Amino acid sequence: MSNMSVMSGISTVVVPESVRFKAACPDCRGRFELAAGALRLAIGSSRRTTFYSFTCPECGAAVRKPAGERIVELLTGGGVRTLRLHTSLQNP
Repeated sequence: MSNMSVMSGISTVVVPESVRFKAACPDCRGRFELAAGALRLAIGSSRRTTFYSFTCPECGAAVRKPAGERIVELLTGGGVRTLRLHTSLQNP
Protein backbone atom coordinates (compact mmCIF):
# COMPACT_ATOMS: atom_id res chain seq x y z
CA MET A 1 0.00 0.00 0.00
CA SER A 2 1.28 3.47 -0.88
CA ASN A 3 1.86 6.24 1.66
CA MET A 4 0.72 8.81 -0.89
CA SER A 5 -2.85 9.69 -1.78
CA VAL A 6 -4.20 12.11 -4.33
CA MET A 7 -7.44 14.01 -3.81
CA SER A 8 -8.58 16.88 -6.01
CA GLY A 9 -5.09 17.35 -7.45
CA ILE A 10 -3.49 17.72 -4.02
CA SER A 11 -1.02 15.05 -2.96
CA THR A 12 -0.28 14.29 0.66
CA VAL A 13 2.49 12.24 2.19
CA VAL A 14 2.07 10.42 5.49
CA VAL A 15 4.98 11.35 7.76
CA PRO A 16 5.66 9.76 11.16
CA GLU A 17 5.14 12.10 14.10
CA SER A 18 8.60 11.14 15.32
CA VAL A 19 10.35 13.11 12.54
CA ARG A 20 12.64 15.64 14.22
CA PHE A 21 14.95 18.30 12.78
CA LYS A 22 18.17 19.50 14.38
CA ALA A 23 18.31 23.27 14.74
CA ALA A 24 20.30 25.96 16.50
CA CYS A 25 19.56 29.46 17.70
CA PRO A 26 21.97 32.22 16.64
CA ASP A 27 20.93 34.37 19.63
CA CYS A 28 21.44 32.01 22.61
CA ARG A 29 23.49 29.41 20.70
CA GLY A 30 21.17 26.69 21.95
CA ARG A 31 21.05 23.39 20.02
CA PHE A 32 17.89 21.29 19.99
CA GLU A 33 15.57 19.11 17.94
CA LEU A 34 12.23 20.37 16.64
CA ALA A 35 9.15 18.53 15.41
CA ALA A 36 7.87 19.38 11.93
CA GLY A 37 5.02 21.37 13.48
CA ALA A 38 7.47 23.79 15.11
CA LEU A 39 8.96 24.85 11.76
CA ARG A 40 7.60 26.90 8.86
CA LEU A 41 9.03 26.94 5.35
CA ALA A 42 8.54 29.84 2.94
CA ILE A 43 9.44 29.26 -0.71
CA GLY A 44 9.98 32.41 -2.72
CA SER A 45 11.20 33.20 -6.20
CA SER A 46 14.84 33.60 -5.13
CA ARG A 47 17.35 32.33 -2.60
CA ARG A 48 16.78 35.48 -0.55
CA THR A 49 13.05 34.81 -0.24
CA THR A 50 13.28 31.08 0.49
CA PHE A 51 13.74 30.41 4.19
CA TYR A 52 12.55 28.43 7.18
CA SER A 53 11.64 29.83 10.56
CA PHE A 54 10.96 28.71 14.10
CA THR A 55 10.81 30.04 17.64
CA CYS A 56 13.76 29.06 19.82
CA PRO A 57 12.45 26.84 22.61
CA GLU A 58 15.26 28.00 24.92
CA CYS A 59 15.17 31.80 24.62
CA GLY A 60 11.97 32.49 22.65
CA ALA A 61 13.73 34.31 19.80
CA ALA A 62 12.14 34.27 16.35
CA VAL A 63 14.71 32.58 14.08
CA ARG A 64 14.79 32.81 10.29
CA LYS A 65 17.38 30.93 8.22
CA PRO A 66 17.94 30.58 4.46
CA ALA A 67 16.78 27.32 2.88
CA GLY A 68 18.65 25.96 -0.12
CA GLU A 69 17.31 23.21 -2.34
CA ARG A 70 18.42 20.37 -0.04
CA ILE A 71 16.88 21.98 3.06
CA VAL A 72 13.61 22.57 1.16
CA GLU A 73 13.59 18.91 0.11
CA LEU A 74 14.23 17.64 3.65
CA LEU A 75 11.68 19.92 5.30
CA THR A 76 8.88 19.29 2.81
CA GLY A 77 9.57 15.55 2.91
CA GLY A 78 9.42 15.69 6.70
CA GLY A 79 6.00 17.31 6.79
CA VAL A 80 6.92 20.93 7.56
CA ARG A 81 4.13 23.35 6.73
CA THR A 82 5.04 25.23 3.55
CA LEU A 83 4.01 28.64 2.25
CA ARG A 84 4.68 29.56 -1.38
CA LEU A 85 5.38 33.26 -1.76
CA HIS A 86 4.15 34.94 -4.95
CA THR A 87 5.38 38.20 -6.38
CA SER A 88 2.82 40.59 -7.74
CA LEU A 89 2.96 41.25 -11.46
CA GLN A 90 3.70 44.82 -12.38
CA ASN A 91 2.02 46.42 -15.36
CA PRO A 92 4.50 47.74 -17.97
